[in-house]
Amino acid sequence: MNAVTETIRTARDQLLGLRGAGDLARAEFKWPDISGPFNWAIDWFDEIGRDNTQVALWLRDLDGNDARYTYAEMVRRSDRLAGWLAGLGVGKGDPVMLILGNQVELWDSMLAVMKLGAVVLPTAEALQSFDLEQRVPRAGVKAVISNPADESKFDAIDGLITVTTGPSHDRWISIAAAEDVPAEPRPVVTDATDPCLYYFTSGTTKDPKLVPHTHLTYPVSHLSTMYFIGVRPGDIHLNISSPGWGKHAWSSFFSPWLAEATVYSYAYERFDALDLLRELEDRQVTTLCAPPTVWRMMIKANLGEKPSSLREAVGAGEPLNPEVIAAVQRAWGLTIRDGYGQTETTCTIGNAPGEEVRPGSMGRFMPGVHIEIIDPDTGLESRQGEITLPLDPWPFNLTPGYLDGSQTAQPDGRYHSGDLVTVSEDGFVTYVGRTDDVFKASDYKVSPFELESVLIAHPAVLEAAVVPAPDPLRLAVPKAYVTLAAGFEPTAETALAILRHAKENLAPYLRLRRIEFTELPKTVSGKIRRVVLRAREHDPAAVIDDFRYESFPELRG
Repeated sequence: MNAVTETIRTARDQLLGLRGAGDLARAEFKWPDISGPFNWAIDWFDEIGRDNTQVALWLRDLDGNDARYTYAEMVRRSDRLAGWLAGLGVGKGDPVMLILGNQVELWDSMLAVMKLGAVVLPTAEALQSFDLEQRVPRAGVKAVISNPADESKFDAIDGLITVTTGPSHDRWISIAAAEDVPAEPRPVVTDATDPCLYYFTSGTTKDPKLVPHTHLTYPVSHLSTMYFIGVRPGDIHLNISSPGWGKHAWSSFFSPWLAEATVYSYAYERFDALDLLRELEDRQVTTLCAPPTVWRMMIKANLGEKPSSLREAVGAGEPLNPEVIAAVQRAWGLTIRDGYGQTETTCTIGNAPGEEVRPGSMGRFMPGVHIEIIDPDTGLESRQGEITLPLDPWPFNLTPGYLDGSQTAQPDGRYHSGDLVTVSEDGFVTYVGRTDDVFKASDYKVSPFELESVLIAHPAVLEAAVVPAPDPLRLAVPKAYVTLAAGFEPTAETALAILRHAKENLAPYLRLRRIEFTELPKTVSGKIRRVVLRAREHDPAAVIDDFRYESFPELRG
């Protein structure tokens, strides 16, 4: 094992040994000192993987068939694919778009492209032709690897090396041909600061930005994510996420393979919460990462008994509501731990295993992460304000800068996350909302997240998004767009029940004034696009069909 691999493993083992000792981990942990020639897929994965018979990847298809691939097999498969892609003309620095599902070719391709010194651009299958026609030139894509179902999305895009997981035809070359290429080790052709990944942000508030990551800023920096998740060597880790988004790389690729664990993934045509609960037991899953929406769906489906092998459960993607955490705690005696990060970073804040979990808080700063909370009005450090990262020195786990001309560094020398929080005296961070989501009503600041957390505790509410609705007297009032749970109808009686619940559980100045029942607009990654709802409230052409607090005499007094 080479020296750089030992350096990463030493840092990894230090974090694994500090479970439950967060203050000590924050005081003592230092990122691995790596510079010069370095390639994560070669210097880490190949080094730990060659001759390693442990299962690295375990997949279940739609028919219930299992496929298991050892670390050694993944090394050989990606070596063959790298050699074959090189023969097609893919080389160092070339962006390669992957539009694949949770299938072995995805993991093969990510490793192989990295080994060539090329740049992986994972892309969601849900994107359409017009999305790809914008993203391909923006990212300078050289090649694409696609399933047959998505090939037509590239019909109007010329000049690409096009690889399909199906049979060869027209300009599409079958990836199956890589099986005939010798599995020869690749030399390291990259430096630690060379790019290896591109991601487009989710675009919840504006057009997506193009975020690059080097062989350090995601691959190695996900040591902090590994620490947050609590995944250990030999674990079976299941992450509910679609490829194409940072969360998939966080929890289905880098973190479990840094821990030398098994990545487990199963295919489904339509997500079913009861099916997931069966998977957790049948596959003896030890660590689970799922977005809040999935946790809410499991709760509505009846959690039942705790899966017998499940040790760690975390939420990611959007903040966890305290009601969800409490429901799982009651049913399983297991606390879902919340965490925080962005496409631009790895996990920066979280409730780590073995540490106190404070309801409503997303935890404390991760080891190795330096964050300052800045009051947006004064620009000074505060216990209430925006999450920022000082950029001198440049943070180990932050993108080196956007590729579309946007500035990572602001004039004050910080990276501004756009996320507002409060911090207790002992360092627990509580999410408030996006800088452009928080609004004033009757001169009070209103956090949509606070209201939404109360709303989803009502059995009729599956999902909710709160935005300001214009009001001639109060300037703005809180309005909730609500997706109803199964069995509930969008009637005045349902609206009254929800408004009464909100009145009984919120301070008067936070009182919900309007409700509209609808499906919530979301990004393809599943995040709620409140910006669309805010715009709708100011669009005279939009049909506003809501129920209003003042129209219910029962709520007066």
